[in-house]
Amino acid sequence: MSAVRDPFRRHQWAVAALFCTLGFQYATWASRIPALKAELGLTAAEVGVLLMAAGIGAVVSFPLVEPLMRRLGSRRLALASALGLTLLLFALAAAPDYPLALLVLCVDGVLVGCLNVAMNAQGAALEARFERTTMARLHATFSGGSLLAALLASRMSALTSSVPAHFAVAAAVLLLLSAYAWPGLLKEEKEEKKEEEGGGAGREKATERERTTKRRRTWKPPTRVVLWMCCAMVFGTVTEGAMNDWSTLYLRDVAHASPQLAPLGIAVVSGMMLLARIFADSWRGRWGDGRVVRVGSSLAAVGLAAALLSGGVPAALAGFACVGLGMAAVTPCVYVAAARQGSDALALVAAMGTAGLLAGPPLIGFVANASGLAQGLGVVAAASALVALCGTRIQWAKAPGRAAPEPVAEPAAGQ
Repeated sequence: MSAVRDPFRRHQWAVAALFCTLGFQYATWASRIPALKAELGLTAAEVGVLLMAAGIGAVVSFPLVEPLMRRLGSRRLALASALGLTLLLFALAAAPDYPLALLVLCVDGVLVGCLNVAMNAQGAALEARFERTTMARLHATFSGGSLLAALLASRMSALTSSVPAHFAVAAAVLLLLSAYAWPGLLKEEKEEKKEEEGGGAGREKATERERTTKRRRTWKPPTRVVLWMCCAMVFGTVTEGAMNDWSTLYLRDVAHASPQLAPLGIAVVSGMMLLARIFADSWRGRWGDGRVVRVGSSLAAVGLAAALLSGGVPAALAGFACVGLGMAAVTPCVYVAAARQGSDALALVAAMGTAGLLAGPPLIGFVANASGLAQGLGVVAAASALVALCGTRIQWAKAPGRAAPEPVAEPAAGQ
């Protein structure tokens, strides 16, 4: 970390490592769903329930995140979640039966929910502290992590059919990312105050202030605008999650792609998202967040629907590319809009994003079991169209490429 002299860049790369960790861990086990499905002898509906377990864990994480953020702060919560997700890869590979696999993915969903809120709180605080927009590029590293995981899965599938061997290599990558991120993460406000006050008396006063803040905190219901943000986030992450979870099976079972080519469905979506998110901040500054979200989600809906109607591997990959390009800026823009509403809105929207990412794909599994996987992905196209509708109801920042949003959620413990 010392090689990066610019403080903003130093913190930016550290937070980016968290985003990369989440994308890499999620795509790692998602890319091996066909192998897990065969090993455990699951139907499409049972795969859907397996994915729903992760979604349930994400929903359960929401009431836990707020007290954990206050007690640990986003810095420590992010590291603990990242290390837990690394260990869960071994647990999933070793799961001997379906019930234990369900339990593992439920815990995975809880940890994903915690890491998602913590890393976005770090990203929002980074924008506020340095008054520079960066959320789209941070989310680009999530896509980069997914892309790296998909490429690793494709290579490991060619070398060995062993899921534990694949997950062991992936765990080593995750540990390296966590070790890189930790020194450069933004310190909690609580830690900085203790360092400044230094003495025991000052520390007691800081503790008393924290207790007073906690007593004064009261829960307020989300506003209508925040609810529209939640809807946009859910539909947007349903689209992202479905492409990660079902693109491999679609290419193999419907488009009849080879085993080596099938994992590249994730690679196409993640690669296009990565490319688009690199330039998304300039798009936001030129056209505004609202137009970027509405046009992008409409492109995803039309492109995927056309691919499903056409059939075949080339059409599928082209449709997946439209999804990656069109949905790339949706979640970063919604997170920025939520950050302007305060920390509670950011935590709620982030939790809903995790729920959509993990709970939406099981719905596709149920539809696929009833009427086919092509129809299941048709639901994804409809979800993309609903994002465009929600985008017309959200208050977007006027010039997101020129100034940091205010107010913004700090990652502090005791916030």
